[in-house]
Amino acid sequence: MIQAISKQINNLNQVREKFGLQRTQSDQFFTEWMENLPELSSAEKERLDQIKQRYEYQRSNNRLLEETIKLLVVSPLLDLAGFYEPPFQLSTETPVSFELEEGQEILQGQLDILVLQQQFWVLVVEAKHTKIEIEVGIPQMLTYMMGNPSPERPVFGLVTNGVSFAFAKTRQQEYDLSRVYSLLPRRNELYEVLQILKTIGLTIQSR
Repeated sequence: MIQAISKQINNLNQVREKFGLQRTQSDQFFTEWMENLPELSSAEKERLDQIKQRYEYQRSNNRLLEETIKLLVVSPLLDLAGFYEPPFQLSTETPVSFELEEGQEILQGQLDILVLQQQFWVLVVEAKHTKIEIEVGIPQMLTYMMGNPSPERPVFGLVTNGVSFAFAKTRQQEYDLSRVYSLLPRRNELYEVLQILKTIGLTIQSR
């Protein structure tokens, strides 16, 4: 039976039931968003400030839709983090299928942005409306991440609605989440978002 991920995976209980995925109890499972973050250059900080200022200007005059968010925020962040350069390969709107219960059920869905590097994935899955809290996208993001062909290796994800950002890590049947970062505070939290993206990129390339 074919089922759309967006309709069938709506909460973390469903992710646990479908995949046996459990949130880890270890503080050492997902340290990439907290430890050894790289320093940002003055030019990078200036660019991040520009992204925030442009977002605030556009948001004050318009209701920002998904494609606008990609152009204003998501794409520049991935560019600054180096995900458009070798060895990374970018695919968009790539279908990911999951086969469960020995072929009796297949879940299918679309990734908004997928960054691939051999067996390691970094995913950006967007909530479909900027006013929706990103928590609604986390179960779908974890579902996509379970498509990793090498589950013994870590997979990282980012879910954003253009205002808020949260990172995830899965390995085998465990996952954990970062805290939520936001464009709304006066202080530019895109600094931390870029630092984490850079750390994830280096982690992927070192394995």
